Amino acid sequence: MLSARDWFDDGSVFVVDVPLACCALETEAAAQGRGVVDPAGIPEDARVVVTLSGTLTAPALPAVRHALDQLGRPATVVAFGACACVGGPYWDSYAVVNGAESLVAVDHFIAGCPPPPSALDDLLSALRAGAVSA
Repeated sequence: MLSARDWFDDGSVFVVDVPLACCALETEAAAQGRGVVDPAGIPEDARVVVTLSGTLTAPALPAVRHALDQLGRPATVVAFGACACVGGPYWDSYAVVNGAESLVAVDHFIAGCPPPPSALDDLLSALRAGAVSA
């Protein structure tokens, strides 16, 4: 079951993390101390950001697709980490999908293995301020 984080504690940006592997530790570190809510409780006018963090494998594709479909609304999609961006060091494995774009349109890429938690916070702050588009 997915949960959402009210990132700025003001109802403006809600982050739904789809934790796939190692980079999920970094997104969880970034989210530490932020309020958890059921995605069904996200206000209609709030921005929803989905982070795909970690290695995306072929067997996991249906579950990830289902998780995205459960939101039932448009979301800004962020590929967090080298694996979510392009397959990472496992790009040549038979089971690894070479990046989240093979599943969904990705709006923003945060590279790194792993990227620092502050990279996610920086992007979300820029989105909120309108400095970057969704």
